[in-house]
Amino acid sequence: MSSLAILMAVAPSVASAQQPLLSDPEIYEKDHYRKECPGVLFGDGFIKRFDVNNDGLIDAVVNHGEMTCKGQKGIGCTEEGCPNNFYLQVKEGGYFMIATAQIYGYDFVKRFGNMVFVFKMHPKYCNRTEKPDCEMTVRIRGAQMVTISKK
Repeated sequence: MSSLAILMAVAPSVASAQQPLLSDPEIYEKDHYRKECPGVLFGDGFIKRFDVNNDGLIDAVVNHGEMTCKGQKGIGCTEEGCPNNFYLQVKEGGYFMIATAQIYGYDFVKRFGNMVFVFKMHPKYCNRTEKPDCEMTVRIRGAQMVTISKK
């Protein structure tokens, strides 16, 4: 099993037909965590909105490292990073989640004419036990994340 398969719970390309669409992932996630942790605080970087798959629709990435519950920042964060949920918007309206990744952070950059994520991850995802961190380059095709390279 590839490290990406272990890292992410990727929905099949017909994911929007298999799960209900969300009107807004920010509202959905905030409502969920307000139930889990009354008084939860959300940082400025909790949600980022941009077109991740070049379809002209604004998608969303939610960073759980930007939440504070009972004085502890980073709900779900471990030594392997923080959960980030990736949502695609569909033209019919609404969003669906395509993946969750446990990462330290990411850059969204242009490589060979395509926009890609460069995930900064625990070294184990590049089959190492020590630093430097793993950098995994991932592109979104359709409703799936595809690993391009690891270093």
